[in-house]
Amino acid sequence: MQDEKILGSREGAVGHVVFNNPAKLNAVSLDMWEEVAALLAGYAADPAVRAVVVSGAGGKAFVSGADISKFESERANMEAQTKYDAVSSRAYDLLYFFPKPTIAKITGYCIGGGMNLANCCDLRFCNSGARFGVPAAKLGLGYGYERIRRLSETIGLSKTLEVIYTACQFSAEEALAMGFVNGIAPDGELDALVAGITSRIGENAPLTMALAKASARELGKPDANRDFARLDEMVRACFDSADYTEGRRAFMEKRKPRFGGK
Repeated sequence: MQDEKILGSREGAVGHVVFNNPAKLNAVSLDMWEEVAALLAGYAADPAVRAVVVSGAGGKAFVSGADISKFESERANMEAQTKYDAVSSRAYDLLYFFPKPTIAKITGYCIGGGMNLANCCDLRFCNSGARFGVPAAKLGLGYGYERIRRLSETIGLSKTLEVIYTACQFSAEEALAMGFVNGIAPDGELDALVAGITSRIGENAPLTMALAKASARELGKPDANRDFARLDEMVRACFDSADYTEGRRAFMEKRKPRFGGK
């Protein structure tokens, strides 16, 4: 249904999450975060999904942040804000810790919560007209520890503080220079760029990619909390897998491997 604010679909091995509120530049409300969380949980459990692409409808925005028109009904006081934070944080966490590769396909405005959402993805690609920023300091919002930590992991602490302190908008080229996006495509060519990336991901071994993703997320934890035993077990699972046998045979037979994720 096109009037739904969150759209989900699967194309081959790729699951899609589309923020479909173009009249408000894909601003996000509480119920939209709940729908995103449910969709991601389903994709995580579906072995046919090898990667997830997150995007915004309409071409003018990825996600422009929270729906400010809903603040009076959804975030008018600390109690309401606590509920909103719990729901939105669950959606962010499900994306950040999603066990498979995730890609943000960014067109137009990627502002506030949209920048945080994109940063929860593993890879980010944008069109040449994309704009980035976190206007929290212009609204008096508290931009919490996890968001600062995750953004600083991507672009460094000093650049993160510049983004927050100035509340300025940054161009696609500036986002590339600071390391926030992996690449820029001319307008009209972003879909093809991301499709090429997901196609290559779909050809590769799921267990190897899951290990890489798990290792990346362990890096974000304090040394004492890192689960090295789990990572070691995932390494062993790779070498004990049918995919490892398939990869060796395909190499020797000079053909493309056909991985099943087992």
